[in-house]
Amino acid sequence: MTIAPIEQLDVPTLRELQPDGWSDITSMFEHYIAAPYCFPVKTTIKDKIVGIGSGILIGRTGWLAHIIVHHAHRRKGIGSMILDHLINLLRELSCETISLIATDQGYTVYKKAGFIEQTDYVLFERKESLDAKLDSKNVRVFMETDQEDIFRLDREVSGEERRKILSEHLTGSWIYEEDGVAIGFFLPRLGKGLIVASSPEAGIALMKIRLSRTNKGWLPLDNKNGIRFFQDNGFRELRRAKRMVLGRPFIWRPEKLYSPIGGNLG
Repeated sequence: MTIAPIEQLDVPTLRELQPDGWSDITSMFEHYIAAPYCFPVKTTIKDKIVGIGSGILIGRTGWLAHIIVHHAHRRKGIGSMILDHLINLLRELSCETISLIATDQGYTVYKKAGFIEQTDYVLFERKESLDAKLDSKNVRVFMETDQEDIFRLDREVSGEERRKILSEHLTGSWIYEEDGVAIGFFLPRLGKGLIVASSPEAGIALMKIRLSRTNKGWLPLDNKNGIRFFQDNGFRELRRAKRMVLGRPFIWRPEKLYSPIGGNLG
């Protein structure tokens, strides 16, 4: 078996590794290939791709994403080999902390590699999207002058410097403003639709916009206000996934995260 970078010509063949219930992985790997801060890799046996994954570098912190092994080649150590390769790659790039969201299948592999649990992310769903009107005068569309407030808020809540990632997805965003200051934002074009807010009022108002477009939403278990909103509005819990970390822990505020980016960036 060999490990090498994924190239554009590999992308169509990745459909054979598409897990049930996951969003299209080919579009994600096209993004990883194009983004200079991402490091997608493949494992091959006899010129056939049997395992994939990607490292994402965010300065001193990083993420592992889309570590997938073809169903016919599981339990052969392929997932562990990709994991070790990506961990070493990020560490060589001065990454001090590596995070990931673990599926049930990957949890044991990650725990064996030294990752520790931080919290659970909970997936909620209802039959239909939320029929909610925009009932807050504090919500408005994004303006260019909001950029620094968004970057500041995200840094305070995520604990990471994600400016270069967020800056690619600001168009079409929503802001919750209080006394002329942005205290919450919703980036619908970034992953599942990132929502960060420093108050429950801001977070819930922005959740209503997002949930008028979809019938599903993830939340950290720590966000009691957001979970109560789901429960009070007819959403039911579908499943959970564990957020795990390896290396030097950093401070983040999961209670102020009202919609994660996705399994690849928390």
